[in-house]
Amino acid sequence: MINGITNISLQSEALQPKNESASTNQSFSNFLKDAVNKVNEAQNESDAMTTKLVNGEDVDLHNVMILSQKASVALQAAIQFRNKGIEAYQEIMRMQI
Repeated sequence: MINGITNISLQSEALQPKNESASTNQSFSNFLKDAVNKVNEAQNESDAMTTKLVNGEDVDLHNVMILSQKASVALQAAIQFRNKGIEAYQEIMRMQI
C-alpha cells in the first residue's frame, strides 16, 4: 500500500509542467535570428559579386547569377515564413473565446 502511494506522488511530480518555455523561446529566437542573418549574408554576397561584375573585375557571370538567384530564393522563403506567421497570428486573434 505504501508503494502505491509513493508511485502516485512520483507520477504527480512527473506530470508537473517543466519550465522549458524559456529555453524553447530562446532557441526559436536564435533560429529566427540565424535565418535572418543568413538571408542578409546571401544578399550582401550577391551585391558584392554584382558590384565586382559591374566594375569590370574578373568575375564569372555564371557565379554572379547563381548567387543572385540563391539570395532571391532565400529572401522569398523568408517572406513566405513571415506571411505564414502573420496569417497564423491573425487566425488566432479571430478565434472567439
